[in-house]
Formats: sequence, structure tokens, C-alpha cells
Amino acid sequence: MSRRKFTFPDALKYLTLLIGVFVVLFPPYVVIVNSFKSSNEFNTASTMALPQSFFNFENFKIVFERGGLLSGFGNTLVIICVSLVFNILFGTMVAYVLGRFSFKLKKAVFGLYLFATVIPGITTQVATFGIIKSLGLYNTLGAPIILYVGADVIQIILYLQFIRNIPVDLDESAMAEGASLFRIYRSIIFPLLTPATATLIILKTISIYNDMYTPYLYMPKQSLGVVTTVLMRFQGVNVADWNLICAAILLILLPTVVLYFFLQKYIFEGVTSGAVK
Repeated sequence: MSRRKFTFPDALKYLTLLIGVFVVLFPPYVVIVNSFKSSNEFNTASTMALPQSFFNFENFKIVFERGGLLSGFGNTLVIICVSLVFNILFGTMVAYVLGRFSFKLKKAVFGLYLFATVIPGITTQVATFGIIKSLGLYNTLGAPIILYVGADVIQIILYLQFIRNIPVDLDESAMAEGASLFRIYRSIIFPLLTPATATLIILKTISIYNDMYTPYLYMPKQSLGVVTTVLMRFQGVNVADWNLICAAILLILLPTVVLYFFLQKYIFEGVTSGAVK
């Protein structure tokens, strides 16, 4: 067999791939090497140089003690769990109604949900802030929970993709056996939406976990810090402890990396399911 000649397009392709790999891996490399450096070492050595020892865990200890990272993980976990429960219930119920029943203004209701997804959130922050204040939720964990549940309708679109692939014959057979609409939803529709639910849990968890704007704006109280706002405790007006920030970033990244590696197949299955008719 003759060997294929290495051409210029091949070289350009591999060069582009190498550049892409460098762009992706360079920031994590900088975070990892600097998280193990002391303040003196960070200020005197290059930010790209390896640390003197990868067994210097002093930065991580300071992050937990001074930054309250453990409390941040706890607040984040509460927000994620409560938000996911209501997102799943709200998404499955609305998708069940829109995907199974015909009624007046059905298209208008679905169109309003779609329209809400294209409105930039920043343009409604003044009104949203006033509503949160009037509800007495400012500086409470309830503020981000309400916003994560009500201001994002991606779960409805995701569940609709799945529910349209569930045969209507299942509903009719259950009705013939005397099942109520709620029983059909609870015993048939909801269990069959498990792949979509797994996808929603992953996507929403990562989205909430990485969000800094909402907790920073609606929960400025020190005791209500989440993993993203904890990072701001290591910077001042004119100076920042970048070695401590890198250590905190590394600790914050670990849960999402582990979650992605174990559940990545559900992301691709959930996003692509329903695309092929």
C-alpha cells in the first residue's frame, strides 16, 4: 500500500488543531501551577513557571478558612437542588400540556415562551430587582432560586423535544383503563422523560454553578456567598491575591469536571434526541 502524501492542507489542519488545544489548555495550566505557589514565589517568578513544590497546600487551606469556600459550596448546593426540583416539575408539566392538548391560544402561549428566551436578561434587571425587593427575597437564597426557575424556559423546549416522540397511544390506552390526566403524567409521561431530566440536571447545574452575576446582585450578604462570589473576597481595589484566587478556582472547577466526565453521554443524547424525525 502506498503512503498518503502529507500536503499543505493537512499541515494547516493540524496546526489549527494544535492552536485550538493550546488556547483551551493554557488557562487551566496557569491556574494549576499558580495555585501551588506562595505569595513571594508568585510575585518573583513567572506566572507560567512551575511551582517549587506541588505539595504546598497552604493556599487551599487559606481559601477554606478565610474565604469561606465550604459555606459557599453549601449555599450553592441548596440553590441548585431547590431550583432543579422546581425546574423539573415546571418544565414537565408545561411541556405535557403544550405537547398533548389542543386549546385556544396554545400557539400564542408557546410563542411567548420562545419570545422570553430571546430577551436579553440585562435589559429587564431594573424591573426584576424591584420585584425581588417587593417580595422580600432580597439578600435571601430565595432570590436566585426564583430567578433560575422562572426566568429560564429552556427546560420547556427541552422536554417538548422528548414528549413529542412519546406515542399518544400510551395516553389513550391509560385513559381506557380509567387513568386520570394526572395519573398519566405521573406514571407514564414523567418516567419516560428521564433522559431529558438527566440532561436538564447537568445543563442547569453547570449554568447555576458558574453564574456570578445573579448571586452578586441579589445576595450581597457575606454569609450568603456562593462559589463564584467567594473569589471576590481575595481581591481589593488595587491589589489581588492571585495565587489564592487560582487555588479557589481550581477547587471550584473540580466538581464540574467530575460531573462532566461521568455524565457527558447524557448531554449529547439529550441535546440531539428529538432532532431526527
